[in-house]
Amino acid sequence: MAKSGKGNNYSIGHLAEKVGLTPRTIRYYEELGLLDTVKRLEGGRRIYTDDDLRRLKFIKRLKILGLTLAEMKELEDIYKIHRTNKKVLPRLLELLDRRLEETRNKIRSLSRSEGELLQYRERIKEKLKGIEE
Repeated sequence: MAKSGKGNNYSIGHLAEKVGLTPRTIRYYEELGLLDTVKRLEGGRRIYTDDDLRRLKFIKRLKILGLTLAEMKELEDIYKIHRTNKKVLPRLLELLDRRLEETRNKIRSLSRSEGELLQYRERIKEKLKGIEE
């Protein structure tokens, strides 16, 4: 890691290690346009900054919350057009609300499945008692 006046610079391997991603994943995010244009040294070696580190942590967080890469790209495109979070944040909120509703629906469905499994399990236990006697 090299220090510059504006913060830290990272190789792709060091950055990948810091954010828990693979170098291949980072390159893929670059190709999709989720990561700003990365600086390169002579010889083509990529150099990443603290901004890239923060950006990748944000992408990783959104992924954990269930956003797709396409949705993240949409947010990035909105930001590139308007250059403000004032337009991005309401859309992010819509996406998060949709994920929240999907999650709640899954929880309800799983809860019903759990109840059915418990009932069926009890019926099987009762049948086993009858067979053993």
